Amino acid sequence: MALPVRNAALENDAEVSVSRRYAWIVFAVTFGLLLSDYMSRQVLNAVFPHLKAEWALSDAQLGTLSGIVSLAVGLLALPLSLLADRWGRIRSLVLMAALWSVATLGCAIAQDFQHMLIARLLVGVGEAAYGSVGLAVVLTVFPARLRATITGMFLAGSMIGSVLGISIGGLLAQQFGWRSAFTGMAVFGGLLTICYPLIVRERRIASSPQQSTTAPRPKLSDVVGSCSVIYTYLGSGVQVFVSGALLAWLPSHLNRAYHMPVAQGALVAAVFVLASATGMALCGNLSDRIGRDSPTTKFGLAIAYCLTCFLVLTIAFQLPPGLPQLVLIGLGMFVGAGTVGPSGAMVANLTPAPIHGTAFATLSLANNLLGLAPGPIVVGALADVYGLTTALQLVPLVCLASALLFARAARCCRTDLRHSEMRADLA
Repeated sequence: MALPVRNAALENDAEVSVSRRYAWIVFAVTFGLLLSDYMSRQVLNAVFPHLKAEWALSDAQLGTLSGIVSLAVGLLALPLSLLADRWGRIRSLVLMAALWSVATLGCAIAQDFQHMLIARLLVGVGEAAYGSVGLAVVLTVFPARLRATITGMFLAGSMIGSVLGISIGGLLAQQFGWRSAFTGMAVFGGLLTICYPLIVRERRIASSPQQSTTAPRPKLSDVVGSCSVIYTYLGSGVQVFVSGALLAWLPSHLNRAYHMPVAQGALVAAVFVLASATGMALCGNLSDRIGRDSPTTKFGLAIAYCLTCFLVLTIAFQLPPGLPQLVLIGLGMFVGAGTVGPSGAMVANLTPAPIHGTAFATLSLANNLLGLAPGPIVVGALADVYGLTTALQLVPLVCLASALLFARAARCCRTDLRHSEMRADLA
């Protein structure tokens, strides 16, 4: 089987035929829907106390309402992304956004736990493939030399949307009742859904050579067609473990070690979330600037981000509570999230463009199964045995495993590129 490896250093602005202005318009509206995605997902957390009081729900039931969305996303992201690659990405994105917006409105009118659970499940179904397919769309209209930058900037929307969903949802719930929080998110998503197909046209972005239909249709096996892309999936997923663990447990750390009230701890934790979002964008841009002339340099930068994160967070959690610790935690989360950009860029470089949606869904699956899902669980289990402080001190060790996986990916990439060039010479 031919390996789908391409030399990213040889790719340039000629890959895209849309104007730079239109490319940024596509990015803006697609990013806006990503914000709606995560705002609709996370607004539930802001109204937990209201639902618990009005419906007499247990914590387990509240957790189920939250977890059902992640479960749907985890199970459906890959098959729905594959379907979108084949059926049409733009029409798929519009259908997804319409579904989660209507389902969020359904949350606003739910009368009991069962109604809310069904509505939340439909939110998850609608959101399952949006991140991967949306990223595939925006990368189509930008040159390959900006892939890490665009990936980092776009996926930072997940962090920003989460903060907005909780904060705006909390304000709406406080002023107008919890149902208004869901209604506000539904209206925002619905308006963007109506505007999206009027602005982003499938045939216009498909005119890019990246979307050419004259080339042989790639096989689904190309998603894992080389060891370099497999190790990229694994390295990214393992590193995301750090972000998943810290985002879940930092509010508790602030409450226990700093004796912060819950509201204040949540606000400080939101600052750390924004630090991660900023790291995704800026570190991705740095990767594009430094790695422009080498297809493997991005792996080296991903390794550097992992090792820096390990060093900074190790020092941070050895310090007593105080401002220096908080600053170092913020820096560690900033750098640790920096692997998102180069990981997405290398997945794009190592897989054919027509199945980028499926490839990014596979990356998302690795991030969820290896990082976001086990991170909070493992740290919680360790905290029960050793205490939360000790558990957090162990988290940075995961960065070393991620660095090793990215190193292996870089080594495989060099071999894959040599094989690709040899086949080209023989052709």
